[in-house]
Amino acid sequence: MAFFRTKRFFPLFVTQFMGAFNDNLLKNALVMLVTYKLASKQGMDTQQLVTIAGGLFMLPFFLFSATAGQVSDKFSREKITRIIKLAEIFIMVFATIGFYSGNIWFLLFVLFMMGVHSTFFGPIKFALLPQHLNNDELLLGNAYIEAGTFLAILIGTILGILILQPIGVELVSGLLLAVALTGYISSRYIPESPAPEPELAISKNIWKETWRIVGFARENKRVFLSILGISWFWLVGATYLSQFPAYAKDILRAEPDIVTMFLTIFSVGVGVGSFLCNKLLKGEIKSTYVPISMLGITVFGADLYFATIANISPVSDALMGISEFISSFHRLRILFDLFLIAICSGLYIVPLYAIMQHSSSPLHRARIIAANNVMNAIFMVASALIVLALLSFGFTIPQVFLVMAIANGFVAFYIWRTLPGVREKYAGHS
Repeated sequence: MAFFRTKRFFPLFVTQFMGAFNDNLLKNALVMLVTYKLASKQGMDTQQLVTIAGGLFMLPFFLFSATAGQVSDKFSREKITRIIKLAEIFIMVFATIGFYSGNIWFLLFVLFMMGVHSTFFGPIKFALLPQHLNNDELLLGNAYIEAGTFLAILIGTILGILILQPIGVELVSGLLLAVALTGYISSRYIPESPAPEPELAISKNIWKETWRIVGFARENKRVFLSILGISWFWLVGATYLSQFPAYAKDILRAEPDIVTMFLTIFSVGVGVGSFLCNKLLKGEIKSTYVPISMLGITVFGADLYFATIANISPVSDALMGISEFISSFHRLRILFDLFLIAICSGLYIVPLYAIMQHSSSPLHRARIIAANNVMNAIFMVASALIVLALLSFGFTIPQVFLVMAIANGFVAFYIWRTLPGVREKYAGHS
């Protein structure tokens, strides 16, 4: 843990945390503003605008991940990070202008630019970890990054609601600018990080290079299976996180505070699981607990369905608050299931990130991480399409959760059979 406060790690952690925080503060503030004020005022469809917003933020990951990976491998990473963080400050200035003007399309453009910012920073932050940390520190470093990311998502999402307050534009704009400035300052303390391949020629053909970096990842079976596992995590995670608001309001008949409670429990659980992973593996980079943690996600995901069914009551106009919610055993069981799903998620995801980083060639590690970002984006879009299809066929949200739990069980079995070293471990041969 001592390395957390060192220059090798702490500036990167702060820079990453601030970026994730601003991503989610900007996204949720925009969604809340569109949903409750701008859409109806300008005669636009709220759901369409919210869908467009989500798509615009994800689009850069498809378009620019290949270029971002090449840039991270060609140029000094700490210098590129400072340029990216300086750009974030200007993006937040534009966001402030958009919030004050109330121009929806300008705000959507700003959100797209923040997606570009995150696309270019993604390969750098994960490539820097193995560049500055020792092998026995890499697992814990990823645990801190994952726990910090989910905490930043939680805080940013909650504070995005401030935009609806009488002085919400001032509060959110000031916070966005302050966080961006803090991220830039912390980036200036990241140690020198020489480029691994300075002679690399950056391809102008985005699509060709995208498939090329995926090809890099496919050359190493251990790396590619880790990428698939990480992407599956984001598919399942996106399903839960995207459905929490409707699940709380329409299924459980609960107030918005319950959604915040769900997000808090999920974020804390991922953090607990992340650090538990490092404790169990004692800093060793291996996938021992990946299948069993996936099995846990399946078991508690299935129980979430049954706990929800046991809790469903006649529809009422009145929504329950937190005190009423926690007064029922079945509703406490829902919280228990969500917490354990999140713990298993942290235990599952951290070693896969560490394996991907450690097993990648240093010469094109950032491009492999960029390939991971592309795959993550594809799987998250797939999550939205799958949920949309299931709901259109009449599935309820609890049934969607059950389908995901069952599918996750099959994926767990596949990983047990294919990820190098795992099957032998459980068979007692290693």
